Amino acid sequence: MPDKFAATWVSHSSMSDFLQCPRAYYLKNVYKDPNTGHKVQIVSPALALGSAVHEVIEALSETPTDKRFSKSLIEQFEVVWKKHKGKRGGFHDQAQEDQYKEQGHEMLRRVMKNPGPLKNLAVKIKADLPQYWLSENDEIILCGKIDWLEYFPDRDSVHIIDFKTSKRKDANSTLQLPIYNLLASNTQRRKVEKASYWFLRLEDEPEEQVLPDLSDAHEQILTIAKQVKLARKLERFPCSQGTGCFACRPMEEILAGNAELVGENDFRQDMYILNSPIDEEKMSSEIL
Repeated sequence: MPDKFAATWVSHSSMSDFLQCPRAYYLKNVYKDPNTGHKVQIVSPALALGSAVHEVIEALSETPTDKRFSKSLIEQFEVVWKKHKGKRGGFHDQAQEDQYKEQGHEMLRRVMKNPGPLKNLAVKIKADLPQYWLSENDEIILCGKIDWLEYFPDRDSVHIIDFKTSKRKDANSTLQLPIYNLLASNTQRRKVEKASYWFLRLEDEPEEQVLPDLSDAHEQILTIAKQVKLARKLERFPCSQGTGCFACRPMEEILAGNAELVGENDFRQDMYILNSPIDEEKMSSEIL
């Protein structure tokens, strides 16, 4: 078996970065600050909100079904939110932070009122980062986390649920469901029966999506992953527009010194807040 540490690792977020702009992929997934040796990340209100809401909801899968809603999700959110306060969450002032925090409360109140599949049995993949060999011959590993796997005991199958905290009902990536189907099918033993998006700002229940064919998904994702591997081998990551596009321009601001270092996250990435506000819709569409 090939060496995992020498393999090319790909995920939904990294491949989406690459397709948007190879330069953005490089700055988010390859570049390390020469002074700290760390990768860099831009923090933003949308990112903070999405991360906090996801953490609270996903933690429910580790709790027995009869105890999942014994404590207020709002109280749990308050604890999680402490990690995202102030500039660490990309907030430029208290009013902006309060606005986003209330949006988190609204989404979690919706979930408490309409728990739907979250009150049912769930499968929790034990690995901290689910992964498998997408291609041993090409030495490529596909990795990523799935928000929720509802379990159907009568059919011994699972239902993929992805939580969306964006303001619009836009399926922001054609890669997401193919990747999630591949990951769920190769990192646990139960058959994937269905997949849904839950737009937490807009809907009281998940919205079922068309489940991609596994064979087609494999070919689609492997093709892109090979492009990523080749770019890394050649060390060639040009901007998709040649002069700086919406995807790489915010990251370039860090290198230009137009951002403030506000801390280090759990993945030992240096977190920066930009001196000038960024397009929240574009930032949120990249992480949800």
